[in-house]
Amino acid sequence: MIIDDVNRGIKKNKKRKRVGRGPGSGHGKTSSRGHNGYGSRAGASRRTSFEGGQTPLALRVAKRGFNNKQFAKKVAVVNVAALEQAFDNGAEITPEILAAKGLAKGRFDQVKILGNGDLSKKLSVTAHLFSQSAESKIQAAGGSVSRILS
Repeated sequence: MIIDDVNRGIKKNKKRKRVGRGPGSGHGKTSSRGHNGYGSRAGASRRTSFEGGQTPLALRVAKRGFNNKQFAKKVAVVNVAALEQAFDNGAEITPEILAAKGLAKGRFDQVKILGNGDLSKKLSVTAHLFSQSAESKIQAAGGSVSRILS
């Protein structure tokens, strides 16, 4: 390899293609547009979804159905085991306190307490939703359960 070849032919500004300047230029006669067809005409430009006359994908795909998922309430889930770890005996627990402690993460509309794990502390828990096992574990430990109606 010749070290000079590395930079040879590299120019900062490329010259523009001068079309329609005779046969010697290499871009004479049809000026690189081909003979006939849409691309040879003045002002020819295709829309972004054009697929050569084939029915575009946007028209081929069925536009049916509706999904209510975007309107559904976001539910933050907290297990009884997490309450056991994070709170002391006799603590009052609300959704705001759970969010502050980092147990109910992200944006949520409701908090649900699930019964995964064991509970030995007496806690008074206020939340929107409770699973049956969580409710029974909290009450068995001597705590209280109160629901937020929303």
